[in-house]
Amino acid sequence: MKTLISNAVLIDGTGDARRSADVLLDGTDIARIADAGSLTAAGTGAGRTIDATGLVLSPGFIDMHAHSDLQLLVTPEHYAKLSQGVTTELLGQDGLSYAPVDDATLAGIRQKIAGWNDNPEDFDWDWRTVGEYLDRLDTGNDGGRIATNAAYLVPQGTVRALVMGFDEGEASPEQLEQMREVVRTAMAEGAVGMSSGLTYTPGMYATTEELGALCSTVGELDGFYAPHHRSYGKGALGAYAEMIGLSRDTGCALHLSHATMNFAENKGRAGELLGLIDEALDAGVDITLDTYPYLPGATTLSAILPSWASAGGTDATLDRLRDPDTKARIREAVEIYGSDGCHGVVAEWDTLEISGVQNQSLAGYVGRTIEQIAQDEGREPFEVFTGILLDDRLGTGILQHVGHEENVRAIMVHRTHTGGSDGLLVGGKPHPRAWGTFPRYLGHYSRELGLMSLEETVHHLSGRPAARLKLDRRGLVREGYAADLVLFDPETVRDNATFENPRQAAAGIHYVFVNGTAAIDGGRPTGARAGRALRRSPDGRTRATREEGTHA
Repeated sequence: MKTLISNAVLIDGTGDARRSADVLLDGTDIARIADAGSLTAAGTGAGRTIDATGLVLSPGFIDMHAHSDLQLLVTPEHYAKLSQGVTTELLGQDGLSYAPVDDATLAGIRQKIAGWNDNPEDFDWDWRTVGEYLDRLDTGNDGGRIATNAAYLVPQGTVRALVMGFDEGEASPEQLEQMREVVRTAMAEGAVGMSSGLTYTPGMYATTEELGALCSTVGELDGFYAPHHRSYGKGALGAYAEMIGLSRDTGCALHLSHATMNFAENKGRAGELLGLIDEALDAGVDITLDTYPYLPGATTLSAILPSWASAGGTDATLDRLRDPDTKARIREAVEIYGSDGCHGVVAEWDTLEISGVQNQSLAGYVGRTIEQIAQDEGREPFEVFTGILLDDRLGTGILQHVGHEENVRAIMVHRTHTGGSDGLLVGGKPHPRAWGTFPRYLGHYSRELGLMSLEETVHHLSGRPAARLKLDRRGLVREGYAADLVLFDPETVRDNATFENPRQAAAGIHYVFVNGTAAIDGGRPTGARAGRALRRSPDGRTRATREEGTHA
């Protein structure tokens, strides 16, 4: 059925000025764009007309840092993302995800990122390769589809675990070549680039030389590198500089994930980071970045541990926490010197809030900081910290309250900025960015604060990330492009998700189309799932190669 959207305020994703327009959808595509009032149902054969008077029609938003790898399949309605206008997500983030794996690696990864994505036992983990995972996305969890489109980064930590296990150690030349071959295969199967989690094990064990070899492979295949680098706290600028140097030296394009400057030592220092980036851009280095529009971060409680304590996987880590001598060493690292897992910063127990647990006997801790729990129970914070890790088998999620508003605002207006939620969708009290990132940009930062025009904001959330992903005929409102679209009220759009009540849909999002199918209709979810796996093709473009309909 053709759908005519009439009298819309068209913001097309390029950053150009808005205009009034009629837009005709035919199958999965945008068939025509014309002056407002010039198209009719009778003249176009449209079976439905939506009067969009007063509403903005924009491209669907692209989440450049999503953690929906498992929840797209487990909770296929995916209302958290659809309700804020997201139509495409980039998965495989932070160097840890579920492909490529063998049986042993998958078991380790499942437990390691249970705090991010949950770890359901009654789930069919029927893939091992990147290609098989993308195939599974194309068929959903029940032979249907997924709710949004999804592209994938091959995760460097998972690749290292597949070749070397979860232990510390420098890769031998033979192991490094094996890792390069795994990356080549993953990209041939559709991955658009590579991610790293360099404060998470085992990815953090990689040397700059190892990362450079892998980046060279990614660059040769015209992909990009998206690192969670070695520190967002102490030494953050040096960590950013290492990543920029990798891009400069290897020729691999760089996308800086959740590009923040957190912790007390970085207050007001966003300009120094942006200076590094601008200097590299002016020298011809290909760099983009993403951020979320909030102050706190979110991660796992086990991430606070020093890297040596996490070597070998979950059971080895738990054994160290049980051993009194080793536990004392961990305490020294966390409370005196600063753990590399905690960005080189001494743990501040009043900033670490429990957001989710795997062991439901610990559910009463959700929403409380380590410091609060310690005071309530008359225990030392470090004992609370290690006790929760043991009882929850490292599956605990946390919010980390360490951000600075002036840094957030300075970075989001940069010329290479894109939007990424970094949203964790599981846990008793997840970060509200999983439900509110994109309407928060539109409502709070654009309309209320005026940091960017609405046209600029939409460009940051659609056309610019589409260019980084090299999406084929997506990310803009143009004839012949896929009909991934959002209709929203520019006067009322806002985030409703809060830290106290995070699972709240946005206001002002009236319609969301994914590949021409209405997933949100009149502000209500339809249950339709029309998303596709987006794969890197031999020509370097990223497209839904198995998509049905008029758009290929």
